[in-house]
Amino acid sequence: MSKTPFDAVMDAIGKSGYHNHRRPLHSDIVSKGLLDDLLQRCETLAHDYSQGLVKHWLNVNAPGGRGRRLDLFIGEPDPSTGGPSLTGLRIGVENKSVMTAHRNRTSRFDDLRETLDAVLRVRQEAVMAATVLIGVADRVLNVPDRIKPRRKNDFEAAVLPRLSSGDQSLWTEFDYAVSANRPTDANRTFTQFRELPTRSPGLTHMYGYDYVALIPVHVDNVAPPSVARKNHLGVNVDAEYESMLDTLCRAYSARWHT
Repeated sequence: MSKTPFDAVMDAIGKSGYHNHRRPLHSDIVSKGLLDDLLQRCETLAHDYSQGLVKHWLNVNAPGGRGRRLDLFIGEPDPSTGGPSLTGLRIGVENKSVMTAHRNRTSRFDDLRETLDAVLRVRQEAVMAATVLIGVADRVLNVPDRIKPRRKNDFEAAVLPRLSSGDQSLWTEFDYAVSANRPTDANRTFTQFRELPTRSPGLTHMYGYDYVALIPVHVDNVAPPSVARKNHLGVNVDAEYESMLDTLCRAYSARWHT
């Protein structure tokens, strides 16, 4: 596979100039790309989708607190409203990222556990997946918190065009905005998310995600952002994504086409 939804996220960050951890834009991009690829690759899902048996929605309210939403919802339309209903959920996907601030790993992990709990209490047979973008850069230029507030008057003209362009002078010019990651940060984040419970496609009585995809990315707001296909986490990104598509399709087919 030449391009994944995660590559599209990197393209979008590069186009915007920098990653703003306070305004994540990646979730809808991943959801739409994953949906397109599933419809191309999964015959049973494509059939149901073309017949109107299932539809998709983005950012659907999920049970639980804190305004929780399910990023991608594929399911049977509610007979009375035509909209999404958790009792009709067939595939649910949650997209998270820990690209720059690895201190947020635990809150993102907790979000995924809580969403899984809330969904499976209502729809045990729903196919549940999660994607997590994990940053592997050893340092990051904190643009939204430290640079942009100080350079309000000329940010758009003098700073933004240089970001994510490979301009190495940014590190010294804005040394006050450099946040260093410890060498173990990405590994610790990766290990923590590997602790999410998972289950096999045919085992709907078990508790867990049907797939958790952990994708290394290099985002530091200086170099052009990229999916880190060469990484120290041992992830073959393209094989991982292929495996995700295959597993979700097999789980979907086993639960609604047997």
